[in-house]
Amino acid sequence: MPFMKGQAPIRRTLQYLNAGQLMLKDKVKIFSVNYNTYGEHHEGARDFVFWNIPQIQYKNPKVQVVTFKNMTPSPFIRCYFENGKQMLIDIDSKNRQEILQHLGTVVGKSEETLKAEAKLAEKQDNPANFGVGCMKHCICEIPGQLPCPGVVPVPKHMRGKFKYQMKE
Repeated sequence: MPFMKGQAPIRRTLQYLNAGQLMLKDKVKIFSVNYNTYGEHHEGARDFVFWNIPQIQYKNPKVQVVTFKNMTPSPFIRCYFENGKQMLIDIDSKNRQEILQHLGTVVGKSEETLKAEAKLAEKQDNPANFGVGCMKHCICEIPGQLPCPGVVPVPKHMRGKFKYQMKE
């Protein structure tokens, strides 16, 4: 398989991409990482880019993720928000787990928010659901179903009381 070639092909599997922990807030529009490919204090940033950036890109499809190599003396992350503001995060001499944990507290969504979004998405995903809070208010709005009896009367041969009266 061609996608299983290269350095650490596990990074391109769906299971690995879904295991990402960092969901960025909706206000974040651009996420940029500046680091060097050499130097000891850039090692955590290099590992973070190698292992975690694919997960961040997969989990946040509306966020532009940019990496800049060999342009800075010290590694940092800059987040651009929708209102034009920027946040600069220093990642100098941190390992990738520390970087991920710090980003989760600063620009990541909280556990409560993630649970609420998952519940809302679960409720809206199934087109068979109808009623208050769903896409369809009544089953009569789904194509192929009978219209509401209040709007169009049901044919007599489909009503129970007429079926049993005709047998007698």
